[in-house]
Amino acid sequence: MKQRFGTDVYVQSVGVKNDLEIDGFAIAVCDEIGVELSRHQSRSFEEMEQMGEALSGFDVIVTLSPASQRRALDLTRFYHLTVEYWPVMDPTGIGETRDQKLNAYRQTRDQLLARMDSKWGADGA
Repeated sequence: MKQRFGTDVYVQSVGVKNDLEIDGFAIAVCDEIGVELSRHQSRSFEEMEQMGEALSGFDVIVTLSPASQRRALDLTRFYHLTVEYWPVMDPTGIGETRDQKLNAYRQTRDQLLARMDSKWGADGA
């Protein structure tokens, strides 16, 4: 999102939990399109708010799993903002070889790019 839309939008990445490191396959397929994730740190909704990022300050929350959808709806029930669920393929556990795994992650990456383009346009318009 940040690569595609730059400073035209304010974006934060949040997960239901922050106990996982960024997946190496995700890092590899994002690197293929010039998105650097190796220094990215996952954080929870609670950590984001502790850092001064109030959920009420956002316009849209995009969730990628049923668990994150439930959590976001619960946390934002008193705010006037949109929570969207984008059901994309979960590539974890798909494929046996490195190439098969990378192809699964590429499919998910490309699904996310297509959803962003459909929602906001390929050029951020």
